[in-house]
Amino acid sequence: MSDSNLTQLFRRIAPVADELGELFADRGHQLALVGGSVRDILLNRIGNDLDFTTDARPERVLEIVRDWADSVWTIGIDFGTVGVRKGGWLVEITTYRSESYDPKSRKPEVMYGDTLEADLERRDFAVNAMAVRVPTHEFVDPYGGVSDLTAKVLRTPGTPQQSFDDDPLRMLRAARFASQLGFTVADEVQEAMTAMAERIEIVSAERIRDELDKLICGAHPREGLKLLVDTGLAAYVLPELPKLRLEIDEHHRHKDVYEHTLIVLEQAIAQEQAGPDRVLRWAALMHDVGKPKTRRNEPGGRVSFHHHEVVGAQLTRKRMQELRFPKEVVADVSRLVELHLRFHGYGSGEWTDSAVRRYVRDADHLLDRLHKLTRADCTTRNKRKAAALSRTYDQLEERIARLADEEELAKIRPELDGNEIQQILGIGPGPLVGKAYKFLLDLRLDQGVLGKEAAREALRQWAKENGVPLG
Repeated sequence: MSDSNLTQLFRRIAPVADELGELFADRGHQLALVGGSVRDILLNRIGNDLDFTTDARPERVLEIVRDWADSVWTIGIDFGTVGVRKGGWLVEITTYRSESYDPKSRKPEVMYGDTLEADLERRDFAVNAMAVRVPTHEFVDPYGGVSDLTAKVLRTPGTPQQSFDDDPLRMLRAARFASQLGFTVADEVQEAMTAMAERIEIVSAERIRDELDKLICGAHPREGLKLLVDTGLAAYVLPELPKLRLEIDEHHRHKDVYEHTLIVLEQAIAQEQAGPDRVLRWAALMHDVGKPKTRRNEPGGRVSFHHHEVVGAQLTRKRMQELRFPKEVVADVSRLVELHLRFHGYGSGEWTDSAVRRYVRDADHLLDRLHKLTRADCTTRNKRKAAALSRTYDQLEERIARLADEEELAKIRPELDGNEIQQILGIGPGPLVGKAYKFLLDLRLDQGVLGKEAAREALRQWAKENGVPLG
């Protein structure tokens, strides 16, 4: 790469890179912009995060940057990384290193190195094994990363077997980069991933989760997921997905439920309006995972999957908990899976207003995502049927909007609060208050606004029928 091209590219991150390079050079140390930062600059994807590598040990890095940085953090210092904020830039400076897994350990062993070339050799892929020395702007590309970027292919600097043995997580990174960048994987890399898939079991659930999450939120998740399934990696990290290939859709509309799932994911993504929605995407991916366990052969050669949404929600919750997702993400995704078939009870619009209220109440803050998931789940090739389903859901959304205008539907609460319930029944806090509250909420959903006095009378009648003595 010519010096003029490098200078043009580096204008985007100057002066912070050169300032830092001069700071290290003045103290007798090397510094280079490296890895994903160089790759992204060449792809015109530059962000505010920059990765550097140096021959200076972490303690020395801290000494060098302390007075220059706006703030410094050391959460990754055990792995040789010092974090720095300078203006609007977030910078990570990592000592030259090589890392590998002990066969019996889930954590990589970090060993420091002394040269940039050796550091690049231990990188995951050639497109991430490029560097630019600062402040001299010398471009270093010993493994043909620029050529691979042009060809949109992922290769390893050394043999893929050695690379994946050093860090098995790199097999998932290959799938993640396929999703994020739309790259293909070199044949020898895919062969090694297939042969070594079992090795991924040594990696911690948290690291696997992070890679899967980035994959799902990438621009081309189908490509990454397909790679996981084709190599057998999915059987270890997301086993529910390959199992879908065995199940034929009950209406024979698709090759299999696996292909249907990928289409639903893509159709959900097409409805996003403000960037990747991880909850929606995970729900689309997992919405039919209950089908293998609920598959039944019916008369006439048909296949049914009764209650697969309930089983699917349980499987989704279990998988996401094992991957250590935040509790709220687990709850939201599994709830969407549980609700994704609810609309199909709507028929041609036979739901009462109370049923519509319950639909909204059950979806709660997930209503907009449920709308998108339900629409995405229509993958029939029958254009008339697809149009009819779309019109029916349009009608449901119109009814929801009308009721919302009339009743502030999303904020539905019983007409009596907990304190009023206790006062009317003459009781203190306890489970009975909750039961009474639920009764009043169901009444509100079924009959709409009754007024306070009617609600009080209904509560008294409920208490009488359930043997609750009024205080």
